Amino acid sequence: MTQIGSAYIERYPEWQNGLPGRNLAWLSELRADAFARFAERGFPTRKTEAWKYTNLAPLAKDVFAPQTAASGKMPATVPAHIPDLGTAHRIVFVNGRAESDGSTHNALPKGVRLMTLGEALKEAPDLIADHLATDNKPEEPAFLDMNTALMTEGAVLTIEPGVELEAPVHLFFLTTDAAARSAMHLRNLIMAGKGSAATVFESYLGTGKAEYWTNVVTEIRVEEKARLHHHKLQSEGEAAYHIAMTLTKIEDHATYDSFAMSLGGSLARNEIRALLDGSGIDCRLNGINLARQRPHLDTTTTIDHAKPGSTCNETYKSVVGDHAETVFQGKIIVRPDAQKTAAHQLNRNLLLSDEAQANTKPELRIHADDVQCSHGATVSELDEQALFYLRSRGLSENAARSLLTEAFVTEMLDDIENISIREALRHAMADWLAGLSGTGGQA
Repeated sequence: MTQIGSAYIERYPEWQNGLPGRNLAWLSELRADAFARFAERGFPTRKTEAWKYTNLAPLAKDVFAPQTAASGKMPATVPAHIPDLGTAHRIVFVNGRAESDGSTHNALPKGVRLMTLGEALKEAPDLIADHLATDNKPEEPAFLDMNTALMTEGAVLTIEPGVELEAPVHLFFLTTDAAARSAMHLRNLIMAGKGSAATVFESYLGTGKAEYWTNVVTEIRVEEKARLHHHKLQSEGEAAYHIAMTLTKIEDHATYDSFAMSLGGSLARNEIRALLDGSGIDCRLNGINLARQRPHLDTTTTIDHAKPGSTCNETYKSVVGDHAETVFQGKIIVRPDAQKTAAHQLNRNLLLSDEAQANTKPELRIHADDVQCSHGATVSELDEQALFYLRSRGLSENAARSLLTEAFVTEMLDDIENISIREALRHAMADWLAGLSGTGGQA
């Protein structure tokens, strides 16, 4: 155990006093067990296979105390930062705490509940007990265990069987400089009942230059014949750490469609584990990393086919400029009983400078013989002939580079069905592209 890990152990009893649900014996036991596991192992290092490309030393160098106190009212400038999603049902968190200003989730249709984790632990503790910390866990659960031990807030969305929610649900998390040196341990739960349908948009925004840590776990259950579109935008502050884990369990003939865009933070990891625990499932995982200056953006996915006859298609792209670094680790597992599986994975990376780095590790673990599986990865630079052609047509070098970079990633947004979410992501991408220069991406 490192000195920093020991410091977390020493301060854990102090932090417990500010955690929600202290009156629930099962939750106290769950927290204690999770923290004991974290205390035994500590932060993963690059010797851990799942973390070989991501150095956590900058995050582990100091202690980030959980944000357990109210953070005050939403700053007056915040509404301008909230993406316009039209009639979306929105729940807002500022510096890790629920904030009524800006939230618009009071007019939900019958059969849909959207509440904070704190509210759910008071009003529906049995619901939380049934769905929290399920057996769909990653190979290296250190941050899951820390989140379980220290979770203070988050969103809980339940959709009853057969309910089709037309407007999207927006989970909006804002962090300002008031949260400097703090950790936001957020836990989101999304339960889509049998035959239901919904679209959920998670967005994380940092408005300042403070160093803080967002440690978020989102647990999702997509029941039989349900359809869930799940999109995420990570745009944390330039000095922030963002460690996210999405654990999704999908049942028979259900559809899970995921898209994640990551373009903020100093060090960010978006880990997705999808357990296809049924037949006839349609699973789609797609995303974009946009990295310039000096950030480290890591996408790690595991798609676990446990039953026969399901399909999963996965495509991730990265644009890397300046001294930035990206990681893609994609693992597809096909268990012995998962015959008739179709699984396809593609990772493409575009380097904008000689110092930029893209690490890619596609992986197939196939234990069945009647399957259709493929994977591929590329790392390339901008096409010099295409640049020359655009320059000959009168474009400046900066404009030509930006146009080709945009063409590389923009098609990824075309399959997002919800127009307002698609445009919010397109706007975030356009802002990032506008910061590119012709010398490698530095704004």
